[in-house]
Amino acid sequence: MASLRDLRRRLKGISNISQVTKAMQTIAASKMRRAEDQVLASRPYAEKAFEVLTHLAQQAGPTQQLHPLLVDRPIEKVGLVFVTSDRGLAGAYNSNIIRAVAQFIQELDKPISLITVGQRGNDAMRRTRQNIVADFSKQIPDRPAVADILPIARIVIDDFLEGKYDEVYIAYTDFVNTLIQRPVVKRLLPLLPEKIEEQAVSEYVEARQNTLAQAYLYEPAPEHLLDVVLPRFTELQIYQAILEAQASEHAARMVAMRNATENANELIGSLTLTYNRLRQQSITMEILDIVGGVEALNTE
Repeated sequence: MASLRDLRRRLKGISNISQVTKAMQTIAASKMRRAEDQVLASRPYAEKAFEVLTHLAQQAGPTQQLHPLLVDRPIEKVGLVFVTSDRGLAGAYNSNIIRAVAQFIQELDKPISLITVGQRGNDAMRRTRQNIVADFSKQIPDRPAVADILPIARIVIDDFLEGKYDEVYIAYTDFVNTLIQRPVVKRLLPLLPEKIEEQAVSEYVEARQNTLAQAYLYEPAPEHLLDVVLPRFTELQIYQAILEAQASEHAARMVAMRNATENANELIGSLTLTYNRLRQQSITMEILDIVGGVEALNTE
């Protein structure tokens, strides 16, 4: 059985850990609220942007000739943007998306190149000897702007246009609410409005019937507009995915730290009870020794 000194030491250590996890929970909750506000604010913009893109792509003329980012070609080489966190202590947040990506790679069974965003994902892919062509670990701030993800988008778009990839996917954790975060792997390029359910961040675009769109006169022509809209929409998809991932990370860390704090408090209560019982036992033994000594003196 542990001594009183050992129990006091354990109680002090667990109490210190409880204070740290409580502070981390508070910080994560604050960051999560800011990230959630940012996510919710950008979703309507993503929806409207996809609506405009769909309408442009449905204008008269073969869409395959409008812009190379719309070309659905035979898949021989695949690129993957892999979004995780730089830090741990976020429950199953990183392990879930890493598991989903590992399963995706196994089922794909084609040459794949990765662009990692986050130290945890980069470490996991290096351990499995995957082909990592670019790494953006520790380069995305807590409150990212579109400018922060432009280097990622530029690599993705340029490599796709050069034919290095026939298809590009993005793996991230979709923020549903504080308790639910869903790892997903969605197509990033080519942009295929007719297959909206497979597109990144498509869950926030309203389902629309593929009816004939009303014809509009565009100035400049639709193909010139697509030269601007398509790269911007690709950037928007990456930006939205990173916002979703960050909100999910902070929510997962807040829940994990709250659970850790509650477990520490329960352990403190259990150890305190054991400490008091052991202390009472020690006091009782000391009283018995004193009484025994008094009786021994009286009998002499």
